[in-house]
Amino acid sequence: MSFLSYITTGISSPLLSRLWFSPSLRTYGVIASIVLRLVGYGRVSQWATARSFKWVMRYTTGVRFDIIQGEEHLATRPAVFIGNHQSELDVLMLGCIFPPYCSVTAKKSLRHVPFLGWFMALSRTVFIDRANRETAVKAFDGAAEEMQVHRQSVFIFPEGTRSYSGKPELLPFKKGAFHLAVKAGVPIVPVISENYSHILSPKDMRFDAGIIKVKVLPPISTAGLTPADVDNLTKSTREAMLKTLLELSETNKEDDSSVPNGRSSAIEI
Repeated sequence: MSFLSYITTGISSPLLSRLWFSPSLRTYGVIASIVLRLVGYGRVSQWATARSFKWVMRYTTGVRFDIIQGEEHLATRPAVFIGNHQSELDVLMLGCIFPPYCSVTAKKSLRHVPFLGWFMALSRTVFIDRANRETAVKAFDGAAEEMQVHRQSVFIFPEGTRSYSGKPELLPFKKGAFHLAVKAGVPIVPVISENYSHILSPKDMRFDAGIIKVKVLPPISTAGLTPADVDNLTKSTREAMLKTLLELSETNKEDDSSVPNGRSSAIEI
């Protein structure tokens, strides 16, 4: 979810020149987290850093994520926000939509990345060990309690990895976000970005300026749901997001057979 892989390998030299500031921005995230915690606002440190990404990257890359519908739903608190995950560029999307009092989830290994991991740990990131069901359950239990007690929201990419797709499609969803929402008794708020392979495509060595449309769907209530309802909740939410993705990308006439099915490959938690 960081730009680290791009900084290390790059897509093209223009991309590297546009991202020269990223180490400094990660350092800013660490400092901001410390300062905000000292003054009692540690729960908004990820929001503050996300906003920095938004404005700095807008003027250095020419890429802008525009919310065309549903911005009012971002005020839902607490909630589990979920989004489609296309590439590292989604960090800019988070800069656009990320609400205050919200934290991301990340794979456990990122905790040990210098600066990035420090920032994540200081800013209450929920680290998940996907290879260990027991520790994953404990992490989500802690997140559910944080949401209930402190009204802290969480943002999760339910696909679990970047798709790098050249067409509007979704990978199968993992179920962790939906289990968390049901356990905490909070709504799910889907956030969908149009397919932006015309702007960023590692396969075609492309990284251009442009505007990427984003739509925020109305909150999906989990009131009265139990773990037994998670499969249907996951499937129906994915279908709604896929429909919106196709509409945003203006390819809703595409054959459904080209899109992965709605089954999830998630660990049951």
